[in-house]
Amino acid sequence: MSIVVASFYQFVPLDNLDSLRSQLLELGGDGHLKGTLILAPEGINATVAGPPMAIEALIDTLRQMPQFQGLERLEYKESQHQTPPFQRFKVRIKPEIVTFKQEDINPQDTVGTYIQATDWNQLISNPDVTLIDTRNEFEVEMGTFKGAKNPKTASFTEFPDYIKEELDPETTPKVAMFCTGGIRCEKATSYLLKQGFKEVYHLKGGILKYLEDVPEEESLWEGDCFVFDERVAVRHGLEPGEYELCLSCGHPLSPDERNSPHYDWGISCPHCYEHLSDEKRRRREEKVRQLQLQRQRQAVSEGNQT
Repeated sequence: MSIVVASFYQFVPLDNLDSLRSQLLELGGDGHLKGTLILAPEGINATVAGPPMAIEALIDTLRQMPQFQGLERLEYKESQHQTPPFQRFKVRIKPEIVTFKQEDINPQDTVGTYIQATDWNQLISNPDVTLIDTRNEFEVEMGTFKGAKNPKTASFTEFPDYIKEELDPETTPKVAMFCTGGIRCEKATSYLLKQGFKEVYHLKGGILKYLEDVPEEESLWEGDCFVFDERVAVRHGLEPGEYELCLSCGHPLSPDERNSPHYDWGISCPHCYEHLSDEKRRRREEKVRQLQLQRQRQAVSEGNQT
């Protein structure tokens, strides 16, 4: 049976987060669900995987809770996977469901104009529109929309500085923004409107919705889209891409980067090779050795069972 990978979020006022966390942990305690749910006073953000019935049960349970009666606006996406891309089920409480660290930014009160994936090409083809990728630089390097500006941020909290330094509301009449699933853009559009920008648009459902709904032959997307799970990257139709994570530094690696002389599986890659101390290299080598022994024991065990 294939596994459903479901991503969803909703900006909705929440309180009694400890009690809600306990309820959700109990729901995922049967082992059928894997992944992470983030709870904050501003809402919920989740990427979870499991059998279709387990995912349906989670969504139905949330909709029945008084806190989530407004979940008809839930931003929800799903894809198929052969194995769960997560190891366990976690529910975390954080100050924000996506960290921005800007006071008085509330997408429930002020937010930009949502653009459906099927209408996105027409909007960003307008020369009067300034197109901005709100994601981190390493994500942009993997893929982005043709003509999009790269703020070159290391984290989303740096995005307001980019706006203040590079854009002027008086000379930038129309701004369109996008991110992986839409959540960062909701906050970004709220921020820009607070800064005096007049026309602010964002891609509803994010890149993932675009890759799901827009045929590849009509697409203005170039490259792969980074995702925060073991799939690492996806392409059109949400098919897995060819990237893998460096087990030493966590940077996504293309096939070309994995052919680099500085790539040593589990130990180093072109992004961390020069910064790898002798001590860390020894620790990584030992970890790789233990992992290989574990795989050998598992292979022998499975062979004895057949």
